[in-house]
Amino acid sequence: MASDRDLNVALVAAWRRLDPRPRRGWEMLSATGARGLRVLHEAGGFDELTLTEHDSEAFEVLRRNAVPYEGEGARPQLQDARRAPSPAGFDYVDLDPYGTPVPFLPAAVASVRPGGLLAVTATDTRVLAGAQGGVAERRYGGRPIRGRLGPESGLRLLLALIAKVAGEFGGGIVPRLAYVGDHHVRAYVSRTVGASEGDAPPVGRIDPATWTGPTVLGGAIYGPMWLGPLFDPEWVETMEVPSAPADLRRTARTIALLRGECRLRAPFYYESNVLARELHVAEPPSPTAMVEELVRRGHPTAPTHARPGAFRTEATHQEVVACVRALTH
Repeated sequence: MASDRDLNVALVAAWRRLDPRPRRGWEMLSATGARGLRVLHEAGGFDELTLTEHDSEAFEVLRRNAVPYEGEGARPQLQDARRAPSPAGFDYVDLDPYGTPVPFLPAAVASVRPGGLLAVTATDTRVLAGAQGGVAERRYGGRPIRGRLGPESGLRLLLALIAKVAGEFGGGIVPRLAYVGDHHVRAYVSRTVGASEGDAPPVGRIDPATWTGPTVLGGAIYGPMWLGPLFDPEWVETMEVPSAPADLRRTARTIALLRGECRLRAPFYYESNVLARELHVAEPPSPTAMVEELVRRGHPTAPTHARPGAFRTEATHQEVVACVRALTH
């Protein structure tokens, strides 16, 4: 998770550059404080960051780790994260559990002030990818897409659930950055209230019979899931590699990929080898060639962070198929 914490620092620092007002934050499940203390110290911009931990043994480590950062606003607290430590709410709330965030999500959403930022991680990726029967439907409220589109499908299920919970509190969400990690998905969303773009979330279902994006298998109808953008281009393009990254090469590469695809609104991604198999092409075109050819034809396209060798494009499925045929004949 070292590179993931690098991205956390980068995004909060970008938020600070876009809006330099001081903030109060809450890290709900701090454990030893590795994530929250890095964000506090390296991204800055906090008057105070409350770090709660329910396990007494872990809390003692957190308390010791927080001592050097007390002057920067670190406030460790032994507490159950299902209860907010302050009724006044927070500008930034981070929910990073081991497993599913679902039990803690109502408290997280309720604690974010209007215009504030909520960060949510889910590490139960087997569930989100549909590998455990109907667990995802019971837990997240939607049917995931199994197979190679599974990781992004799980991310979109999570976003749909966050939007649903926000709606129950009289508001909505706007994703600033939502991405697929190695064994997790993570979403940063701003909370909206009242009449705003968050009031009608782009949540829907995917019917393979009528779907015009990348091929989905099976006759099931998938979702409901978030079908809107994963990124806010202004936020993503403001991100920079932290000054003290834990994983310089990987973090720099991920940020570059995110910047490249952040203006593309199309759900899901294509893979050259999958396309070749579907079209019975012996030698698939390279992903680089596909991106270059689609861009040459006027279709915004870029490699995606979500899967190595995959690309996201605004082209229709028919246009992508035409591109494959042009490059392989």
